[in-house]
Amino acid sequence: MDHPIGFVFKLLILSTLLSFGIKYGAPYLAIAPTHLNALIGVLLPAGIMAIALTWSAWKQERLEK
Repeated sequence: MDHPIGFVFKLLILSTLLSFGIKYGAPYLAIAPTHLNALIGVLLPAGIMAIALTWSAWKQERLEK
């Protein structure tokens, strides 16, 4: 990345789009308010991030060998 300002601007734009998508698109989704759905909503992002970071560390380790 050449400029950190560009990264921050892209992050701001993506955040705004995601926010509008949740605000205006979520009411059209028929998701029941159950304990399982709440658990999935809380744990899924953390699980995806853990998998992505583990994969990235694994790739970095392979490149160093």
